[in-house]
Amino acid sequence: MRYEFLVALRYLKARRRERFISVISFISILGITVGVAALIIVIAVMSGFDRDLKAKIIGTNAHILVQCEDGVGNPGELIEEIARIEGVVGASSFIHGQAMVRDDKMVMGVLLRGIDPAGERNVTELANYLKKGKFELSEDEMLVGSELAEKFNLKIGSTLSLISPATRKTDDFTIAGIFSSGMYEYDLNLVFVNLESAQNIFRMDGVVSGIEVKIADEMKANEVKRRIVKRLGFPYYTLSWIDLNKSLFAALRLEKVTMFVILALIVVVAALNIASSLIMIVMEKTKDIGILKAIGATRASILRIFTLEGLLIGILGTGFGSLLGFGLCHLLDKYQFIKLPKDIYYIDRLPVLIRWGDSVIIIAAAILISLLATIYPAFQAARLNPVDALRYE
Repeated sequence: MRYEFLVALRYLKARRRERFISVISFISILGITVGVAALIIVIAVMSGFDRDLKAKIIGTNAHILVQCEDGVGNPGELIEEIARIEGVVGASSFIHGQAMVRDDKMVMGVLLRGIDPAGERNVTELANYLKKGKFELSEDEMLVGSELAEKFNLKIGSTLSLISPATRKTDDFTIAGIFSSGMYEYDLNLVFVNLESAQNIFRMDGVVSGIEVKIADEMKANEVKRRIVKRLGFPYYTLSWIDLNKSLFAALRLEKVTMFVILALIVVVAALNIASSLIMIVMEKTKDIGILKAIGATRASILRIFTLEGLLIGILGTGFGSLLGFGLCHLLDKYQFIKLPKDIYYIDRLPVLIRWGDSVIIIAAAILISLLATIYPAFQAARLNPVDALRYE
């Protein structure tokens, strides 16, 4: 072990007359610990939001939608054509539009989606979200979300009236199933009926709104979308789940970067404490530096001693902060003791996802900031003239 490390380690251990410097060093370690832990937790929560929102959006919706301005009149042929495209693993017809549901006490606007239950199993996770009832839908049956069911006090077998926007006619539907996707907006506003019922409601005889497409890798949605556009051509157009939610995920990315910058300032403040404590140590150890130089220590050795001392403070703070951050993330993920109001946030719990790439960046940034904080005091110590240091001793 090089002697510079031993000297740096010795300088960290306070003697009675150096207690104040030691307190500042402890505050520096504590500041970096808090900053690193906060960064790890917040970035993990933001990553969790990103993951959960993607899972809920993709689970309730298809990866790609193929549509035509006037509707699709040959859905069976189009599904066969799309199924032959590389990367596609499932396709199904759908109809969507706005409608209204009502009971004796209230009326509410909803997004009505007509589906083929057998085909829907191949393109979304809706069947897996079913909590009660059945997924198969006859002509007068309806599938509703858990929040809508709670609002209208619906149970399996209950009746809910649906008002057609095209005919203004009211039809009664029996609740066949209740699903829960975990996203408040979907569970409150989405209503499913079979294709035939939706065609009657929207007066779309023999026509569907488009084709839902599931692909093998959702992250390659834009790539597969281009293949579909190339194969089908005009008048069809396609939208991927990325296109439909571009603003939401762009906002999440921006928020993640902003939170990183804001919380990194905690580490910067702690690093300034490192610089101030090293400056005071240099002033306190002027005699020691003079003696070291007098017995042959080089400027590079003195520079290394004080750089190592500041780096040790940074590494200790980063290490403790990492342990604290990862520990709290594990507890949040396992016990989920922080709940979120479902009507404000998209999801009902605080999600956590530790991405090791993000964690490595946080740890590296904290150590680098700590290292940069040592440059000025370490150079000041290295420039000290041993004659001046020992003149009055």
